[in-house]
Amino acid sequence: MKRLIQILSIFLVLTLALSSCGKQSESSNYSAAESDAPGEAMDDTSSFSSDASDSSAQMTSEYFSNRDFEVGYDESESAIITLKGDTASSSSDAVQISGTTITIMDEGTYVLSGTLNNGMIVVDSEKTDKTQLVLNGVTINSETSAAIYILQSDKVFLTTAAGTTNTLSNGGSFVAIDENNIDAVIFSKEDVTLNGSGTLVVTSPAGHGIVSKDSLALTSGSYDINCASHALAGKDDIRIANADLTIVSGKDGIHAENAEDATLGFVYIQSGTLQISSQGDGISAARYLKIEDGSFDIISGGGSANGSSKTSNSWGSFMGGGRHQGRGMENLPNNTATQTATEDSSTSIKGIKSSGDMSINGGRFTINSADDTIHSNASLEIHGGVFALASGDDAIHADETLTVHGGTIHISESYEGLEALHVYVTGGEITLVAIDDGLNAAGGMDSSGTKGRGDDRFGAPNNRGTGAVSNGSITISGGTLYIEASGDGIDANGTLEISGGHTTVCGPNYGDTATLDYDISGAITGGTFIGTGASRMAQTFGDAMQGVIAINAGSQAAGTTILLSDKNGNSMLTHTPKLPYEVVILSSPDIISGEVYTITVGSSTGEFTAD
Repeated sequence: MKRLIQILSIFLVLTLALSSCGKQSESSNYSAAESDAPGEAMDDTSSFSSDASDSSAQMTSEYFSNRDFEVGYDESESAIITLKGDTASSSSDAVQISGTTITIMDEGTYVLSGTLNNGMIVVDSEKTDKTQLVLNGVTINSETSAAIYILQSDKVFLTTAAGTTNTLSNGGSFVAIDENNIDAVIFSKEDVTLNGSGTLVVTSPAGHGIVSKDSLALTSGSYDINCASHALAGKDDIRIANADLTIVSGKDGIHAENAEDATLGFVYIQSGTLQISSQGDGISAARYLKIEDGSFDIISGGGSANGSSKTSNSWGSFMGGGRHQGRGMENLPNNTATQTATEDSSTSIKGIKSSGDMSINGGRFTINSADDTIHSNASLEIHGGVFALASGDDAIHADETLTVHGGTIHISESYEGLEALHVYVTGGEITLVAIDDGLNAAGGMDSSGTKGRGDDRFGAPNNRGTGAVSNGSITISGGTLYIEASGDGIDANGTLEISGGHTTVCGPNYGDTATLDYDISGAITGGTFIGTGASRMAQTFGDAMQGVIAINAGSQAAGTTILLSDKNGNSMLTHTPKLPYEVVILSSPDIISGEVYTITVGSSTGEFTAD
């Protein structure tokens, strides 16, 4: 049963100008700062793991072979292929040339240079062969197919030579040449690794950028990909380390999915710089998604300004531009091309998404998304990193469990800040602004945390509470949280427990909103809590192992300072809410149940006994 705040009067009407919400004895205005976190190791096809004790060397051996990182070659021992516009020449008998189709039929290293007009490079060697293609300043365009087609090999390494820019493109359509559905500028039936010290520019106005129907790895080099569909697509997995990626895509920027094997279709990012503008998800993994480090700048679905839309009008269109144009979708041409890709035309427009579990251990993230910025259909763990997030829906969402162990998270815009069935905060520094709930634990079909656009499981927004099951939980045991919410500050459809950390909630003073909202129980056993908000549906903690002061201060303007003093007049806590408020809830280990304290709100003062 809800425990309503006792209405206690303060003697005068209180007003002050807005300053800021703060923690004990000072106003606080948090900003993102660097944060380091240990890495983790995970087997390629194992169930999700969050053991953060393994070394970088172990991680590399789990996800990459030594050769994945090798970019060197001996040109004197390599086969030379010279592209000459409408034909080519080669020093190797293993290279078959038929007009503008060059077929490589044996393992080894092949160095390519020159220009090929309306042609393609085909790798068709023995299934046990490992082949390296060195792109040494090439321009290859295929009007109706892939510029590079890996039909058969054990594994192929595409290496860009140091100091070179290499351009691969499709002319705007894909016409079948065999039983395979070739729909990318680089299309591989086998494992493929891209590396090197040069630059690769990929332009695909009618399909994907780079596709592997097996495993796709990028371990170095610079890549500029502009495409109508997915920029990178891996059937089994996508693994990235050290690469510099600039992506403009009509669908997902990075997409891993295996429809035949549910244990595959994962994304692993060890490091790198990723700049993505996508009409679909920025990064999407079907199995799981694991990020160790890197720099991420993602705009999905046109950003949070498009939060009321299901998807962009430019879905599946050829974007063009890349690093040579502004990254905002409004700056890109909209010359829609025929879409030949056969993948699911999902309209998901999230920043980073996993259909399975997700783990983020470090990195720098700037994400502006029309839907959730970070989303898991299962469980999500954040161990570290620096995050600047703006979302048209939830900022960070997990269908099952969301755990924040560390990191610096700044959410400038969201419908709801953190949402999951179970929300755990054990550490880190979190600041968030939400137009509905700040933290939300929702069970069953509870709908208070979604706008109903994507694949969140909690339902539609205009049916708040309908069918809600009170089996959710919010647990705060550490960290520093600042929550500025236009709905409930903390909404637990189930249980709420605070046992540590420093939590500040600034809620509004109107409607059915509340600083705290829980269905079953609300307990505080440790930590500092400062909360303000509306009085109509106000709750305070039902169980406490430390003192709690909850008062109704009347209608107060934003910026009216709250000062808590002990019986000797010593200042214990100062807080200046950013939003108007009526109720004040204070608790800390220094507040002793049964003792009398003085609270000053603006120019008015009263004495109150802590519960």
